Amino acid sequence: MKKIFLCSLLLALTLSSPALAYGPGGHKIIGAIADQKLADTPAGARATELLNGYTLQEASIMVDTIKQWDKPGIDDPKVLRYFSSHPKIAQQLRDFWKANPPTTDAKSAVPSHHWFHYTDVPLVGEAKYAAGKIGRSPWDIVQTMRYCIAVLQGKEPEENARKITKPIALILLAHFVGDIHQPLHVGAQYFNAKGQPVDPERGGESFPDEGGNSLRLKLTRDFVPRKKELKLHSFWDGETVSANLPQFPDTMPKEERQVKMDAAEQELSERLAKEEPKNWRLPADVALRDYPEAWADGIMPLARQAHARLRYQNVTPKLDRDKMVGDGEAVEEPTKDGLSYSKWSARMVLHEMHRAGWRLADLLEKALGPNEPTSTPSAASSPSASPANA
Repeated sequence: MKKIFLCSLLLALTLSSPALAYGPGGHKIIGAIADQKLADTPAGARATELLNGYTLQEASIMVDTIKQWDKPGIDDPKVLRYFSSHPKIAQQLRDFWKANPPTTDAKSAVPSHHWFHYTDVPLVGEAKYAAGKIGRSPWDIVQTMRYCIAVLQGKEPEENARKITKPIALILLAHFVGDIHQPLHVGAQYFNAKGQPVDPERGGESFPDEGGNSLRLKLTRDFVPRKKELKLHSFWDGETVSANLPQFPDTMPKEERQVKMDAAEQELSERLAKEEPKNWRLPADVALRDYPEAWADGIMPLARQAHARLRYQNVTPKLDRDKMVGDGEAVEEPTKDGLSYSKWSARMVLHEMHRAGWRLADLLEKALGPNEPTSTPSAASSPSASPANA
């Protein structure tokens, strides 16, 4: 019953929401790799217990799923049916959504659950996450992941203002480890009023591309767009993943196409779980709480390449909800390696999904293994409820 519900939910995510065209696929592949790496381990058993029987593959798409609750609200009858076969998980997800509601106010004292998915580190030079302040926030993806790790380790109480219990922390990490290995969830280009790339840390007004969300992508080789307008960020979220999977005709019935896609994703994840990726381990002296920052720093060179292989045009400041962004076009440029943007990015994303799956398993093995604390400190004894100090 659980798997039937999850398949139906995934079908709705995949086919009804343009912003998530193939997005769930990448997260499922990463989660499935981790499931296989943790099979028959104490950490894997603990993860299954916390998730009330859900797999990491299933948990990996839950944080995107609850974005669909933003418009109707959590009291809507349709929302109440989500995850109904697991009422404890469902209630904790609703509590989490309610504690971190959607907002267009960037200065809100209460964070939106949308903020947890990204950070916008400027691409200039060789800037790292800790090198500046612009684009970072107390509840960006790096800080939220740190907080989740602390909750899993018992270093932060489960009774906290953000309603991040151990099951929720695990659900968030199953998703965010994937997000932080997507370069445009970490790096962003900033423009001046003339549409020229600038360093926002040097002062003066600048406008971010919000991880490519405000740039329309124009590819010239090896790519047939599925819709008239494709944002740079959406391309990296979806098309780069689907390029590593078999393509099925649009004339195929939706349900049949989804079944075949699920099988293809499973086959790919099984192969990647058996093959150790290159350069996936962090140095032994990096503390577990610092893994998210190290991963963010590690993905920044790819974020720079993802922009450097493009030419910007018609970029102007534009109001997007409550924030001014650099709105324009990013056009594919010829490169020395001769690879099209589409083929190059697909190759890069396959490697990052591979590393993310192994890293998720490693993170959870260390956070949930035999040395995990058996007791959780009270809120009064907790050093801070702020992830920046976690």
